[in-house]
Amino acid sequence: MTYLHSMQTKIEGIQALRPPTWRSMNGIVGVHWEAEGQAGASGYYLSPDPRIVFFFDDVSPHIRVSHTPDLQRSERGMARVIYVPAGTPLWTSFTSRHRFSHLDLHLHRDRVLRYIAPAIGSSAARTALKQPVEIQDPGPLAALAGLVVNELSTDVRHTAFAENLVGSIVTGLLDLKGDPDKNSAGLGRLTQAHLNRLSAHFANCGGRPLSIREMADVVGLSESWFATVFRQTTDMTPLQWQLSRRIEMARALMVETEMSIAEISAQLGFSDQAHLTKVFRRFAGETPAVWRRKHTSE
Repeated sequence: MTYLHSMQTKIEGIQALRPPTWRSMNGIVGVHWEAEGQAGASGYYLSPDPRIVFFFDDVSPHIRVSHTPDLQRSERGMARVIYVPAGTPLWTSFTSRHRFSHLDLHLHRDRVLRYIAPAIGSSAARTALKQPVEIQDPGPLAALAGLVVNELSTDVRHTAFAENLVGSIVTGLLDLKGDPDKNSAGLGRLTQAHLNRLSAHFANCGGRPLSIREMADVVGLSESWFATVFRQTTDMTPLQWQLSRRIEMARALMVETEMSIAEISAQLGFSDQAHLTKVFRRFAGETPAVWRRKHTSE
C-alpha cells in the first residue's frame, strides 16, 4: 500500500540545511534531514502513526526531550534512537547550537504489526507498539539506518530492499528476542534483577551518593532512558530511592553497632547529624534517637 504520513509540528529556531530526501514505500515513509538548531530552539511533534527517529551522532548534550510540555520537570537528553508510539507528543529544546543529521521513519501501524507479530504474537505486538523505546548506543542498527538513507535517493533497487531494512531496524530496536531485563526496560519498567543489582552496588559503595550515569551503567541502560523508567518502576526519583536505602542502612547500623548518630550520618554521606535526622523523620516518622531506643530495648 502506498502510504503518506501526517504529523503536527511547531518548530522555532531549527532550519534545514538542504532539502530532505524521502521515499514512500509499502506502509513506510523514510525522510532524511540535515538541519541545524540554534541555542534556545524548540520543537513540538505529534503523529497519529508510530515512528522512529534515528540520529547519526550524539545529540544528548545539545537536545533535550520530554513527553510533556513541562521540560524542566521531565526533560532528558535526546537518545540516538527513539521509537515514538502513535499519538505520543514530543517536546524538544536546544541547549546549544548544533548541526545534526537524522532519519525519520513514519510507519503504518498494520505494517509494524506484520513485522513483529510473527515473532511474539499479535497481543504482545500490540502492547509493544504502545511503549516508547530510547537507545543511546544503536550498535549494528546504525549501519542499517545508513543503508536506508542510501535507498531514499536511488531507484536502483526494488523498494522491498529498503522495506526489509526498516523491518530489521524495527525488530532490533524493540529487542523482541533479547535479554528479558532489556525487554522490560524497553517497555518502560526496570526488572527486579535490575533493582537487585542497583541495591547490591549501592550497598557495596557504602551508601555514598550515586550519579544517574553510574546507576544507569549498573543496569546497562542509557542515562536518559534510565531516569524515565526508574520513576515509572519505583514511583521515586533516583535521589529519593537512594535516600530510602541510606535510611535502611542507618537503621541497621543503629541496631547492629554502637556507632553514634553523628558517626552514622558521616559514614552514609549525610552533611551532618541534623541532615540525617531530618531525612530519617520524613521516612520513619520519628527521630533516629527515638527509633533507636525503641528497637534496641526490645
